[in-house]
Amino acid sequence: MKAIRIHEYGGMERVVVDEIPTPEIADDEVLIRVAAASVNPLDLKLIGGLIDAYFPLTMPYAVGTDLSGTVVRVGALAQIWKPGDRVIARLEPGPGLGPAYSRGGAFAEFAAVPARHVATAPSSQTLAATAGLPTAAGTAWQALIETAGLKTGQTVLVHGGAGGVGGFAIQIAKRVGATVIATASANHAPLVRGLGADRVIDYRDEDFSASLRDASVVLDTVGGETQTRSYAVLRSGGWLVSVAAPPDQERAKSYGVTAVRVGYQTDGARLGLISGACDRLGLRVVVDRAFPLANSRDALAYSASGHASGKILLVVRDNLGD
Repeated sequence: MKAIRIHEYGGMERVVVDEIPTPEIADDEVLIRVAAASVNPLDLKLIGGLIDAYFPLTMPYAVGTDLSGTVVRVGALAQIWKPGDRVIARLEPGPGLGPAYSRGGAFAEFAAVPARHVATAPSSQTLAATAGLPTAAGTAWQALIETAGLKTGQTVLVHGGAGGVGGFAIQIAKRVGATVIATASANHAPLVRGLGADRVIDYRDEDFSASLRDASVVLDTVGGETQTRSYAVLRSGGWLVSVAAPPDQERAKSYGVTAVRVGYQTDGARLGLISGACDRLGLRVVVDRAFPLANSRDALAYSASGHASGKILLVVRDNLGD
């Protein structure tokens, strides 16, 4: 099969298309024929070796964590799934089955995935598009629902509303019954409003911290000065949840709020809830661009540009099955 791999840390030039054997599966795993994979900022950090202290990679490393596809084989202890099931899944980054198949591996024609990290794909969208769900929607869900406990009637500020995590956060918050305020550039404002934001603040022209108060939750996808100015918009007892950088605990204490950083944890049960929200509540994947698997460098470079609104996909066209 074809797989996108790196043999050493570096820039885009290290990303290559390799021909490798189709992976074998363990008893608690399933083999998935990949329809599409989703590009995430994490992929760029792994390729560059920027988080080697947290996710040391065994080289060669097969890139990618998020995928959608069709089950083709199941292990003896993975009988909850059967061949032909249309699924979404996330592979943990970092060491896995050894040098040839260290975890990651979504940017490939086939992937071996632990059964506990798999969920039924929603039927309301194309199988390829659902590859955009696992990390982005899962992170938004974990941050807002599981961590901050967002509730009906509360107000949430979502930074980066046009991004993958931000776009899902807006949708999830609206379905909970919250009032949603989002920051975005002016050209992305129509998209962000279409996702459900009640108010969009153009971060280039307006200081959100000067016009907003008493938010229950801030979702920080940016970090830096944006995070620093976010404490002032929260009510006492509110939550600042960051997916970008660890918050300043002394500053949080001085404002009387709880501030935490969320690192996404793969969970098939959560993915199942998200899939249900797609089919029953209209949660949707916004796809910015789709690239063929062989053009993975272009997809990663576009992600690095920071101009994407929504998800970037790598599509294995022969495997789509739609």
